[in-house]
Amino acid sequence: MNENPIAFIGEMVSAILDGRKTQTRRILKVQPTVTESRLRELGAWNPDLTLSQHVNQAWQAGFICVKCPLGEVGDQLWVQEDFALSVIDPDGGSPEDEPENYDVIYRDGDVPLGGWTDGAGNAIPAPWQGASNMPRWASRIRLEITDIRIERLNDISEADAIAEGLELTLRGWKSTKYQHVFYTPPIMAFQDLWGFTGGDWDANPWVWVISFKCVQS
Repeated sequence: MNENPIAFIGEMVSAILDGRKTQTRRILKVQPTVTESRLRELGAWNPDLTLSQHVNQAWQAGFICVKCPLGEVGDQLWVQEDFALSVIDPDGGSPEDEPENYDVIYRDGDVPLGGWTDGAGNAIPAPWQGASNMPRWASRIRLEITDIRIERLNDISEADAIAEGLELTLRGWKSTKYQHVFYTPPIMAFQDLWGFTGGDWDANPWVWVISFKCVQS
């Protein structure tokens, strides 16, 4: 079993902790160039399958030689998220050498109550660090990969859109607990979520679809 880091924004960390998020999509660095017309030319087109299903089957069978950078089914992922370190023992060593001398504060979309002060008691901005800076020892969440496949982004199903961490309210689906736009079709809410996290829905890239379960939180 291998273990790899995976970064999430605070809203998606909240969705994982709430049990709403069990899937994530990450763009393939090298995009497949296969098309339906090319597969038809080769006599390899099955009308009962979508292009995504054709490509995924080829990958699963080993005809597309690319590995998911996050691992394989059964591997684990440790979650990186925005965080800050609060000193417990001012005379202790560095966080890397003596992490027991530090409390880890997780941003998780919220600011800790009470704020932050310097040594003189003056209020200062919270010393947040980006998710990519989080060391392994500070991570609180471990995930186990349960499934991996390749798919075009726009081919997401309603069930998978919900599994991306959407929240259902009396007014409809919304992308995160902090957004206040509501949708009836969950796929539209996922489009909003994809854009919220910096993605381009209209580009319709090929993505890794990674399903997981939480094994430590």
